[in-house]
Amino acid sequence: MSKRTAAVRRVIAKGGILVWVLVAIILALLLGSVRIGGNPLIPQVAGRVFATFSDLFSQFLSFSIPLIIIGLVTPAIADLGRGAGKWLGITTAIAYASTLFSGFLTYGVCAALFPRLLAGMSLSDVEEPDSALESYFHIEMPAAVPVMTALLLSFVIGIGLSLIPRGVLRKGFIEFRAIITRLIERIIIPLLPLHIFGIFLDLAYTGDAWTVMHTLLRVVVVVLVLEVVILSVQYAVAGAVGRKNPVRALGMMMPAYLTALGTSSSAATIPVTLAQTKRNGVSDAVASFTIPLCATIHLAGSTSKIFAFAFAIVLTQGLGVSAVQWAGFIFMLGITMVAAPGVPSGAIMAATGLLSSMLGFDEKQVGLMIATYIAMDSFGTATNVTGDGAIAIVVDRLAGGRFGVDGDPENARELSFDGMKYLDRVSVEGVVSPEELAASAEAAGPDAAS
Repeated sequence: MSKRTAAVRRVIAKGGILVWVLVAIILALLLGSVRIGGNPLIPQVAGRVFATFSDLFSQFLSFSIPLIIIGLVTPAIADLGRGAGKWLGITTAIAYASTLFSGFLTYGVCAALFPRLLAGMSLSDVEEPDSALESYFHIEMPAAVPVMTALLLSFVIGIGLSLIPRGVLRKGFIEFRAIITRLIERIIIPLLPLHIFGIFLDLAYTGDAWTVMHTLLRVVVVVLVLEVVILSVQYAVAGAVGRKNPVRALGMMMPAYLTALGTSSSAATIPVTLAQTKRNGVSDAVASFTIPLCATIHLAGSTSKIFAFAFAIVLTQGLGVSAVQWAGFIFMLGITMVAAPGVPSGAIMAATGLLSSMLGFDEKQVGLMIATYIAMDSFGTATNVTGDGAIAIVVDRLAGGRFGVDGDPENARELSFDGMKYLDRVSVEGVVSPEELAASAEAAGPDAAS
Protein backbone atom coordinates (compact mmCIF):
# COMPACT_ATOMS: atom_id res chain seq x y z
CA MET A 1 0.00 0.00 0.00
CA SER A 2 1.40 3.41 -1.01
CA LYS A 3 1.75 6.26 1.48
CA ARG A 4 -0.77 8.31 -0.51
CA THR A 5 -3.39 5.54 -0.34
CA ALA A 6 -2.78 5.10 3.37
CA ALA A 7 -3.18 8.86 3.92
CA VAL A 8 -6.47 8.89 1.99
CA ARG A 9 -7.78 6.00 4.07
CA ARG A 10 -6.82 7.78 7.30
CA VAL A 11 -8.69 10.91 6.17
CA ILE A 12 -11.79 8.85 5.28
CA ALA A 13 -11.67 6.97 8.58
CA LYS A 14 -11.27 10.16 10.59
CA GLY A 15 -13.93 12.08 8.69
CA GLY A 16 -16.43 9.25 8.79
CA ILE A 17 -19.71 9.88 7.00
CA LEU A 18 -18.86 13.59 6.52
CA VAL A 19 -16.36 12.69 3.77
CA TRP A 20 -18.80 10.43 1.93
CA VAL A 21 -21.66 12.94 2.14
CA LEU A 22 -19.43 15.73 0.79
CA VAL A 23 -18.24 13.49 -2.04
CA ALA A 24 -21.84 12.53 -2.86
CA ILE A 25 -23.01 16.17 -2.98
CA ILE A 26 -20.08 17.43 -5.07
CA LEU A 27 -20.18 14.53 -7.54
CA ALA A 28 -23.95 14.82 -7.98
CA LEU A 29 -23.85 18.56 -8.65
CA LEU A 30 -20.94 18.21 -11.08
CA LEU A 31 -22.25 15.20 -12.97
CA GLY A 32 -25.77 16.60 -13.16
CA SER A 33 -24.73 20.08 -14.27
CA VAL A 34 -22.04 19.28 -16.86
CA ARG A 35 -23.39 19.16 -20.42
CA ILE A 36 -21.72 17.62 -23.47
CA GLY A 37 -23.40 18.62 -26.71
CA GLY A 38 -26.41 19.80 -24.74
CA ASN A 39 -26.81 16.45 -23.01
CA PRO A 40 -26.02 15.74 -19.33
CA LEU A 41 -22.78 13.88 -18.60
CA ILE A 42 -24.88 11.18 -16.91
CA PRO A 43 -27.64 10.06 -19.29
CA GLN A 44 -31.16 10.34 -17.98
CA VAL A 45 -31.50 6.55 -18.19
CA ALA A 46 -28.63 6.15 -15.72
CA GLY A 47 -29.86 9.07 -13.61
CA ARG A 48 -33.21 7.35 -13.17
CA VAL A 49 -31.39 4.36 -11.64
CA PHE A 50 -30.14 6.61 -8.83
CA ALA A 51 -33.57 8.22 -8.59
CA THR A 52 -35.11 4.76 -8.19
CA PHE A 53 -32.69 3.90 -5.40
CA SER A 54 -33.36 7.22 -3.65
CA ASP A 55 -37.09 6.62 -3.89
CA LEU A 56 -36.81 3.10 -2.45
CA PHE A 57 -34.43 4.20 0.29
CA SER A 58 -36.69 7.13 1.15
CA GLN A 59 -39.61 4.71 1.51
CA PHE A 60 -37.49 2.49 3.73
CA LEU A 61 -36.51 5.48 5.85
CA SER A 62 -40.16 6.45 6.23
CA PHE A 63 -40.86 2.90 7.36
CA SER A 64 -37.90 2.88 9.76
CA ILE A 65 -38.33 6.31 11.39
CA PRO A 66 -41.19 5.31 13.75
CA LEU A 67 -39.25 2.16 14.71
CA ILE A 68 -36.14 4.25 15.40
CA ILE A 69 -38.14 6.62 17.61
CA ILE A 70 -39.76 3.76 19.56
CA GLY A 71 -36.52 1.81 19.80
CA LEU A 72 -34.44 4.73 21.07
CA VAL A 73 -36.86 6.98 22.96
CA THR A 74 -38.79 4.31 24.92
CA PRO A 75 -35.81 2.72 26.73
CA ALA A 76 -34.23 6.17 27.13
CA ILE A 77 -37.32 7.48 28.95
CA ALA A 78 -37.48 4.26 30.97
CA ASP A 79 -33.88 4.86 32.03
CA LEU A 80 -34.87 8.28 33.37
CA GLY A 81 -36.50 6.59 36.35
CA ARG A 82 -39.21 8.43 38.21
CA GLY A 83 -37.95 11.77 36.94
CA ALA A 84 -39.00 10.96 33.36
CA GLY A 85 -41.77 13.54 33.26
CA LYS A 86 -39.43 16.23 34.55
CA TRP A 87 -36.81 15.71 31.85
CA LEU A 88 -39.45 15.52 29.15
CA GLY A 89 -40.76 18.88 30.32
CA ILE A 90 -37.29 20.45 30.56
CA THR A 91 -36.25 19.29 27.08
CA THR A 92 -39.53 20.42 25.53
CA ALA A 93 -39.26 23.83 27.24
CA ILE A 94 -35.70 24.32 25.95
CA ALA A 95 -36.76 23.34 22.42
CA TYR A 96 -39.74 25.72 22.51
CA ALA A 97 -37.57 28.56 23.86
CA SER A 98 -35.09 28.00 21.03
CA THR A 99 -37.92 28.11 18.49
CA LEU A 100 -39.33 31.34 19.96
CA PHE A 101 -35.88 32.96 19.91
CA SER A 102 -35.53 32.02 16.25
CA GLY A 103 -38.96 33.44 15.40
CA PHE A 104 -38.55 36.79 17.18
CA LEU A 105 -34.99 37.25 15.90
CA THR A 106 -36.27 36.71 12.35
CA TYR A 107 -39.13 39.17 12.98
CA GLY A 108 -36.73 41.89 14.08
CA VAL A 109 -34.40 41.38 11.12
CA CYS A 110 -37.23 41.19 8.56
CA ALA A 111 -38.97 44.29 9.93
CA ALA A 112 -35.69 46.21 9.71
CA LEU A 113 -34.44 45.04 6.29
CA PHE A 114 -37.26 43.79 4.09
CA PRO A 115 -39.11 47.12 3.46
CA ARG A 116 -35.99 48.36 1.62
CA LEU A 117 -34.75 45.07 0.16
CA LEU A 118 -38.09 44.06 -1.34
CA ALA A 119 -39.26 47.46 -2.60
CA GLY A 120 -40.98 46.94 -5.99
CA MET A 121 -40.42 43.15 -5.93
CA SER A 122 -43.14 40.64 -6.93
CA LEU A 123 -43.25 36.94 -5.99
CA SER A 124 -46.26 35.97 -8.10
CA ASP A 125 -44.22 34.08 -10.73
CA VAL A 126 -42.62 31.64 -8.28
CA GLU A 127 -43.70 28.02 -8.88
CA GLU A 128 -43.08 24.80 -7.00
CA PRO A 129 -39.88 23.00 -8.15
CA ASP A 130 -40.40 19.90 -10.28
CA SER A 131 -38.50 16.61 -10.44
CA ALA A 132 -36.47 15.79 -13.57
CA LEU A 133 -35.61 12.16 -12.79
CA GLU A 134 -38.52 9.76 -12.36
CA SER A 135 -38.14 6.46 -10.58
CA TYR A 136 -38.44 3.36 -12.78
CA PHE A 137 -40.84 1.89 -10.26
CA HIS A 138 -42.28 2.74 -6.87
CA ILE A 139 -42.84 0.46 -3.89
CA GLU A 140 -44.98 1.65 -1.00
CA MET A 141 -43.49 0.83 2.40
CA PRO A 142 -46.07 2.15 4.85
CA ALA A 143 -44.86 2.70 8.39
CA ALA A 144 -46.36 0.56 11.12
CA VAL A 145 -47.46 3.74 12.93
CA PRO A 146 -47.25 7.48 12.10
CA VAL A 147 -44.29 9.46 13.49
CA MET A 148 -46.33 11.38 16.07
CA THR A 149 -48.05 8.16 17.19
CA ALA A 150 -44.64 6.55 17.62
CA LEU A 151 -43.46 9.48 19.73
CA LEU A 152 -46.56 9.46 21.94
CA LEU A 153 -46.37 5.66 22.27
CA SER A 154 -42.73 6.00 23.35
CA PHE A 155 -43.73 8.56 25.98
CA VAL A 156 -46.54 6.39 27.39
CA ILE A 157 -44.62 3.11 27.49
CA GLY A 158 -41.35 4.74 28.56
CA ILE A 159 -42.92 6.63 31.46
CA GLY A 160 -44.81 3.47 32.43
CA LEU A 161 -41.61 1.40 32.47
CA SER A 162 -39.96 4.05 34.66
CA LEU A 163 -42.70 3.73 37.28
CA ILE A 164 -43.37 -0.01 37.50
CA PRO A 165 -41.00 -2.75 38.72
CA ARG A 166 -38.46 -3.82 36.12
CA GLY A 167 -39.29 -6.91 34.13
CA VAL A 168 -39.52 -8.67 30.79
CA LEU A 169 -41.01 -5.75 28.81
CA ARG A 170 -38.19 -3.43 29.83
CA LYS A 171 -35.58 -5.97 28.80
CA GLY A 172 -37.47 -6.51 25.54
CA PHE A 173 -37.20 -2.82 24.69
CA ILE A 174 -33.48 -2.88 25.48
CA GLU A 175 -33.13 -5.77 23.02
CA PHE A 176 -35.21 -3.83 20.49
CA ARG A 177 -32.87 -0.85 20.94
CA ALA A 178 -29.94 -3.11 20.09
CA ILE A 179 -31.70 -4.23 16.89
CA ILE A 180 -32.42 -0.62 15.88
CA THR A 181 -28.79 0.31 16.61
CA ARG A 182 -27.61 -2.36 14.21
CA LEU A 183 -30.11 -1.24 11.59
CA ILE A 184 -28.71 2.28 11.82
CA GLU A 185 -25.04 1.27 11.82
CA ARG A 186 -25.11 -1.43 9.14
CA ILE A 187 -27.80 -0.32 6.70
CA ILE A 188 -28.98 3.28 7.03
CA ILE A 189 -25.71 5.17 7.56
CA PRO A 190 -23.69 3.24 4.91
CA LEU A 191 -26.39 3.84 2.28
CA LEU A 192 -27.19 7.46 3.13
CA PRO A 193 -24.46 8.99 0.87
CA LEU A 194 -25.87 7.13 -2.16
CA HIS A 195 -29.36 8.40 -1.27
CA ILE A 196 -28.06 11.96 -1.02
CA PHE A 197 -26.26 11.56 -4.36
CA GLY A 198 -29.56 10.69 -6.06
CA ILE A 199 -31.35 13.68 -4.50
CA PHE A 200 -28.71 16.22 -5.51
CA LEU A 201 -28.40 14.69 -8.98
CA ASP A 202 -32.10 15.33 -9.54
CA LEU A 203 -31.67 18.87 -8.20
CA ALA A 204 -28.83 19.51 -10.66
CA TYR A 205 -30.81 18.04 -13.57
CA THR A 206 -33.89 20.19 -13.17
CA GLY A 207 -32.41 23.44 -11.90
CA ASP A 208 -35.90 24.58 -10.82
CA ALA A 209 -34.92 24.98 -7.19
CA TRP A 210 -32.00 27.20 -8.23
CA THR A 211 -34.40 29.31 -10.32
CA VAL A 212 -36.68 29.87 -7.32
CA MET A 213 -33.72 30.72 -5.11
CA HIS A 214 -32.41 33.21 -7.71
CA THR A 215 -35.83 34.90 -7.89
CA LEU A 216 -35.87 35.21 -4.11
CA LEU A 217 -32.14 35.87 -3.81
CA ARG A 218 -32.45 38.75 -1.35
CA VAL A 219 -34.75 36.81 0.94
CA VAL A 220 -32.60 33.68 0.62
CA VAL A 221 -29.42 35.54 1.63
CA VAL A 222 -31.13 37.00 4.71
CA VAL A 223 -32.51 33.57 5.68
CA LEU A 224 -29.13 31.85 5.29
CA VAL A 225 -27.39 34.51 7.39
CA LEU A 226 -30.11 34.15 10.03
CA GLU A 227 -29.60 30.37 10.11
CA VAL A 228 -25.89 30.94 10.81
CA VAL A 229 -26.68 33.44 13.58
CA ILE A 230 -29.24 31.08 15.16
CA LEU A 231 -26.76 28.19 15.23
CA SER A 232 -24.00 30.45 16.57
CA VAL A 233 -26.20 31.62 19.46
CA GLN A 234 -27.41 28.07 20.19
CA TYR A 235 -23.87 26.72 20.43
CA ALA A 236 -22.60 29.76 22.33
CA VAL A 237 -25.24 29.06 24.99
CA ALA A 238 -24.60 25.29 24.85
CA GLY A 239 -20.85 25.86 25.15
CA ALA A 240 -21.29 28.16 28.15
CA VAL A 241 -23.68 25.76 29.92
CA GLY A 242 -21.92 22.53 28.94
CA ARG A 243 -18.37 23.96 29.32
CA LYS A 244 -17.42 22.99 25.80
CA ASN A 245 -15.73 24.78 22.93
CA PRO A 246 -18.74 26.01 20.90
CA VAL A 247 -16.81 26.17 17.61
CA ARG A 248 -15.53 22.61 17.99
CA ALA A 249 -18.97 21.37 19.07
CA LEU A 250 -20.62 23.03 16.07
CA GLY A 251 -17.97 21.66 13.71
CA MET A 252 -18.57 18.15 15.04
CA MET A 253 -22.22 18.41 13.92
CA MET A 254 -21.36 19.17 10.27
CA PRO A 255 -22.03 15.58 9.10
CA ALA A 256 -25.57 15.91 10.46
CA TYR A 257 -25.94 19.32 8.78
CA LEU A 258 -24.84 18.02 5.38
CA THR A 259 -26.94 14.86 5.68
CA ALA A 260 -30.01 16.99 6.42
CA LEU A 261 -29.23 19.09 3.34
CA GLY A 262 -29.66 15.94 1.28
CA THR A 263 -32.58 14.28 3.06
CA SER A 264 -34.58 17.43 4.01
CA SER A 265 -35.84 15.35 6.94
CA SER A 266 -34.96 15.77 10.61
CA ALA A 267 -36.20 12.27 11.37
CA ALA A 268 -34.20 10.66 8.56
CA THR A 269 -31.06 12.36 9.87
CA ILE A 270 -31.49 10.96 13.41
CA PRO A 271 -28.81 8.24 13.01
CA VAL A 272 -26.14 10.74 11.97
CA THR A 273 -27.25 13.41 14.48
CA LEU A 274 -27.16 10.82 17.26
CA ALA A 275 -23.67 9.61 16.34
CA GLN A 276 -22.20 13.13 16.14
CA THR A 277 -23.87 14.21 19.39
CA LYS A 278 -22.21 11.30 21.18
CA ARG A 279 -18.88 12.34 19.63
CA ASN A 280 -19.47 15.76 21.24
CA GLY A 281 -19.21 14.09 24.63
CA VAL A 282 -22.94 13.73 25.36
CA SER A 283 -23.75 10.53 27.26
CA ASP A 284 -25.53 7.70 25.46
CA ALA A 285 -28.58 7.95 27.72
CA VAL A 286 -29.04 11.69 27.18
CA ALA A 287 -28.31 11.58 23.43
CA SER A 288 -30.68 8.64 22.83
CA PHE A 289 -33.40 10.57 24.65
CA THR A 290 -32.97 14.12 23.34
CA ILE A 291 -32.06 13.59 19.67
CA PRO A 292 -35.11 11.56 18.53
CA LEU A 293 -37.35 13.80 20.65
CA CYS A 294 -35.91 17.07 19.30
CA ALA A 295 -36.02 15.76 15.73
CA THR A 296 -39.80 15.99 16.09
CA ILE A 297 -40.35 19.01 18.37
CA HIS A 298 -37.39 21.36 17.68
CA LEU A 299 -37.71 23.23 14.38
CA ALA A 300 -35.99 26.55 15.01
CA GLY A 301 -34.57 26.72 11.47
CA SER A 302 -37.92 25.94 9.85
CA THR A 303 -39.64 28.55 12.02
CA SER A 304 -37.17 31.22 10.89
CA LYS A 305 -37.57 30.28 7.23
CA ILE A 306 -41.39 30.12 7.34
CA PHE A 307 -41.60 33.49 9.08
CA ALA A 308 -39.17 35.20 6.68
CA PHE A 309 -41.02 34.05 3.56
CA ALA A 310 -44.41 34.81 5.13
CA PHE A 311 -43.20 38.34 5.97
CA ALA A 312 -41.93 38.79 2.40
CA ILE A 313 -45.29 37.73 0.93
CA VAL A 314 -47.24 40.01 3.28
CA LEU A 315 -44.97 42.92 2.38
CA THR A 316 -44.97 42.40 -1.40
CA GLN A 317 -48.69 41.68 -1.71
CA GLY A 318 -49.94 44.46 0.52
CA LEU A 319 -51.51 42.39 3.30
CA GLY A 320 -52.13 44.19 6.58
CA VAL A 321 -50.63 42.33 9.58
CA SER A 322 -49.99 44.14 12.89
CA ALA A 323 -47.09 43.57 15.28
CA VAL A 324 -49.45 41.87 17.75
CA GLN A 325 -50.60 39.49 15.02
CA TRP A 326 -46.99 38.70 14.13
CA ALA A 327 -46.15 37.98 17.79
CA GLY A 328 -49.17 35.69 18.14
CA PHE A 329 -48.20 33.96 14.89
CA ILE A 330 -44.71 33.24 16.27
CA PHE A 331 -46.04 31.77 19.53
CA MET A 332 -48.55 29.58 17.68
CA LEU A 333 -45.99 28.62 15.02
CA GLY A 334 -43.67 27.37 17.78
CA ILE A 335 -46.45 25.15 19.13
CA THR A 336 -47.36 23.95 15.64
CA MET A 337 -43.74 23.01 14.96
CA VAL A 338 -43.87 20.65 17.94
CA ALA A 339 -46.64 18.71 16.19
CA ALA A 340 -45.04 18.93 12.72
CA PRO A 341 -43.64 15.62 11.45
CA GLY A 342 -39.87 15.55 10.92
CA VAL A 343 -40.25 14.63 7.23
CA PRO A 344 -39.58 16.65 4.04
CA SER A 345 -41.85 19.74 3.93
CA GLY A 346 -43.61 18.57 7.12
CA ALA A 347 -43.19 21.98 8.79
CA ILE A 348 -44.84 24.04 6.04
CA MET A 349 -47.71 21.57 5.71
CA ALA A 350 -48.36 21.86 9.45
CA ALA A 351 -48.21 25.67 9.24
CA THR A 352 -50.66 26.16 6.34
CA GLY A 353 -53.61 26.44 8.71
CA LEU A 354 -51.92 29.23 10.67
CA LEU A 355 -51.03 31.11 7.49
CA SER A 356 -54.70 31.17 6.49
CA SER A 357 -56.31 31.77 9.86
CA MET A 358 -53.85 34.21 11.46
CA LEU A 359 -52.30 36.03 8.48
CA GLY A 360 -55.22 35.91 6.04
CA PHE A 361 -53.40 34.03 3.26
CA ASP A 362 -55.61 32.84 0.40
CA GLU A 363 -55.09 29.59 -1.50
CA LYS A 364 -52.69 31.17 -4.02
CA GLN A 365 -50.56 32.74 -1.29
CA VAL A 366 -50.40 29.47 0.65
CA GLY A 367 -49.27 27.75 -2.57
CA LEU A 368 -46.61 30.44 -2.99
CA MET A 369 -45.41 29.76 0.57
CA ILE A 370 -45.16 26.03 -0.16
CA ALA A 371 -43.19 26.68 -3.35
CA THR A 372 -40.71 29.01 -1.68
CA TYR A 373 -40.35 26.74 1.34
CA ILE A 374 -39.64 23.61 -0.72
CA ALA A 375 -36.87 25.40 -2.60
CA MET A 376 -35.14 26.15 0.72
CA ASP A 377 -36.40 23.18 2.74
CA SER A 378 -33.06 21.49 3.25
CA PHE A 379 -31.35 24.53 4.80
CA GLY A 380 -34.00 24.94 7.49
CA THR A 381 -33.90 21.21 8.23
CA ALA A 382 -30.11 21.30 8.50
CA THR A 383 -30.38 24.10 11.05
CA ASN A 384 -33.01 22.13 12.98
CA VAL A 385 -30.92 18.97 13.38
CA THR A 386 -27.70 20.86 14.11
CA GLY A 387 -29.49 22.79 16.85
CA ASP A 388 -30.66 19.47 18.33
CA GLY A 389 -27.04 18.77 19.20
CA ALA A 390 -26.84 22.03 21.17
CA ILE A 391 -29.96 21.15 23.17
CA ALA A 392 -28.47 17.72 23.92
CA ILE A 393 -25.33 19.38 25.33
CA VAL A 394 -27.43 21.60 27.62
CA VAL A 395 -29.62 18.71 28.84
CA ASP A 396 -26.53 16.53 29.37
CA ARG A 397 -25.02 19.23 31.59
CA LEU A 398 -28.25 19.76 33.55
CA ALA A 399 -28.64 16.00 34.06
CA GLY A 400 -25.00 15.52 35.00
CA GLY A 401 -24.55 13.14 32.09
CA ARG A 402 -26.84 10.49 33.52
CA PHE A 403 -30.49 9.74 34.13
CA GLY A 404 -32.12 7.44 36.62
CA VAL A 405 -31.72 6.61 40.29
CA ASP A 406 -28.24 5.46 41.25
CA GLY A 407 -29.39 4.08 44.59
CA ASP A 408 -31.84 1.61 43.04
CA PRO A 409 -29.95 -1.73 42.76
CA GLU A 410 -32.70 -3.24 40.60
CA ASN A 411 -32.40 -0.32 38.21
CA ALA A 412 -28.65 -0.75 38.04
CA ARG A 413 -29.04 -4.47 37.33
CA GLU A 414 -31.47 -3.89 34.50
CA LEU A 415 -29.40 -1.12 32.96
CA SER A 416 -26.37 -3.42 32.95
CA PHE A 417 -28.18 -5.70 30.47
CA ASP A 418 -26.41 -5.38 27.10
CA GLY A 419 -28.80 -6.03 24.25
CA MET A 420 -26.00 -6.16 21.67
CA LYS A 421 -24.10 -8.87 23.55
CA TYR A 422 -27.33 -10.80 23.98
CA LEU A 423 -27.99 -10.70 20.24
CA ASP A 424 -24.46 -11.94 19.62
CA ARG A 425 -25.24 -15.02 21.74
CA VAL A 426 -28.26 -15.85 19.62
CA SER A 427 -27.56 -18.22 16.72
CA VAL A 428 -28.11 -17.39 13.08
CA GLU A 429 -31.17 -19.63 13.02
CA GLY A 430 -32.75 -17.43 15.67
CA VAL A 431 -32.67 -19.96 18.53
CA VAL A 432 -31.02 -19.41 21.86
CA SER A 433 -27.52 -20.75 22.20
CA PRO A 434 -26.96 -23.98 24.14
CA GLU A 435 -25.33 -22.03 26.98
CA GLU A 436 -28.36 -19.76 27.32
CA LEU A 437 -30.71 -22.75 27.17
CA ALA A 438 -28.75 -24.63 29.87
CA ALA A 439 -28.68 -21.57 32.11
CA SER A 440 -32.43 -21.11 31.66
CA ALA A 441 -33.14 -24.76 32.49
CA GLU A 442 -30.98 -24.60 35.61
CA ALA A 443 -32.76 -21.44 36.80
CA ALA A 444 -36.19 -22.98 36.18
CA GLY A 445 -35.47 -26.04 38.32
CA PRO A 446 -36.65 -29.64 38.00
CA ASP A 447 -40.30 -28.74 38.56
CA ALA A 448 -40.56 -26.49 35.53
CA ALA A 449 -43.12 -27.38 32.89
CA SER A 450 -41.71 -29.15 29.88
